[in-house]
Amino acid sequence: MRQAKYSLLLCLISLTLLFSGCGQTVKADKAQAPPPTLVSVLEVTPANAPIYAEYSSQTFARDLVEVRGRVDGFIQKRLFSVGSDVQAGQILYELDKRPYEAEVGKARGDVAQSQANLEFAKNQVGLIQAQADLAQAEANLAKARQDVARLEPLAKEEAAPKQDLDNARAALQANEAMVAARRANVQQNRLSTTAQIDTAGAQVDSNKALLRNAELNLEYAEIRAPIAGRIGDSLIPVGGLVSKTSAIPLTTIVPLDPIWVRFKVSEREYLTYQNRKDRPAPSSFALEMLLADGTRHPYIGHIQNSTNQVDSKTGTLELQATFPNPKHEILPGQFGRVRFKLEERKGALMVPQRAVQELQGLQSVFLVSADNKILVRSVIPGDRVGDLWIINQGLNPGDRVVVEGTLKIRPGMTVNPQPYKAPAPKK
Repeated sequence: MRQAKYSLLLCLISLTLLFSGCGQTVKADKAQAPPPTLVSVLEVTPANAPIYAEYSSQTFARDLVEVRGRVDGFIQKRLFSVGSDVQAGQILYELDKRPYEAEVGKARGDVAQSQANLEFAKNQVGLIQAQADLAQAEANLAKARQDVARLEPLAKEEAAPKQDLDNARAALQANEAMVAARRANVQQNRLSTTAQIDTAGAQVDSNKALLRNAELNLEYAEIRAPIAGRIGDSLIPVGGLVSKTSAIPLTTIVPLDPIWVRFKVSEREYLTYQNRKDRPAPSSFALEMLLADGTRHPYIGHIQNSTNQVDSKTGTLELQATFPNPKHEILPGQFGRVRFKLEERKGALMVPQRAVQELQGLQSVFLVSADNKILVRSVIPGDRVGDLWIINQGLNPGDRVVVEGTLKIRPGMTVNPQPYKAPAPKK
């Protein structure tokens, strides 16, 4: 009897310990259950979205100028710093001027000599003497005519000897011949003087032209900047010989304001634009330029022209635009991106690009249901707006799309959704 009671007591103790252990195990399992996965969600709401076209671009110098010498000479001075901004007309180099100063002096002397010859030709004494001789001969002729006219009636009435009349007539003929000779002499001297004056005048003009050429050569001994812009390295040092026939320029200058930018559009985009009935003028597009570091150029650019053919290798057409660059911060050869607004999409549904999953060419997003369960929805994305993707099909206003935490979830899982906070936009 006592043995039975003892066995019953052991059984009761064992059952008590067994149930106690089970209770502790259940409590431990409940304490160790993980909390729902934390995800960031974005509630989809319609919004107006600007649609931009964006292209890779490169800056270039449209009017790069090579600075060359126009006369030969040795460089005495270089008056600029490499990489500095220069103004049109600024002196860049000075050559040895002494040979050209000597040429100017000689040319000025030749001009003075030719002007003196011209004055001598204008004051020719030979013509004056010939004109005086002609006047004397004409006076003698007039007297001879008077003598003949006086003797003829006297000789007719035999009041004067006929011999005197014959002598007077002979003298008249002699004076007429003298006048003719004197007139010919005057004409000859006049022609000679005119020729001398013309020759002397032509010599003056020729010497003045030689003087101007010598003065230009002297001016060219100071090599000036033909345009304003950023100057490059000097390819010939001080003391080096400059030749006007050299194939190597002294330096180069590139204008920086405005700066030119080239970018390429596809043949399809070009044809789409051409087929638009309401197509705007290319110059009306307001272009933005994004630099290589992501910053935006503060000035708006405009398309200026395009090339005259499509590149058969790439199927693209090059467009060229200009951007104001008053601070000369943008240099030729820099890479970046240009973009311009194509249209304004009304009531677009947009999600961050990171929220869209792609598998075997199909795109999908994770949604959070009303009971915080994960769902998968196939979507068809469209244009991109910054870091956002316009969803053309697959989403409805009010859907909650998982943006962060997609690698930790699977369909049917219960999650803890938190509002998604978009990063601050880059300035």
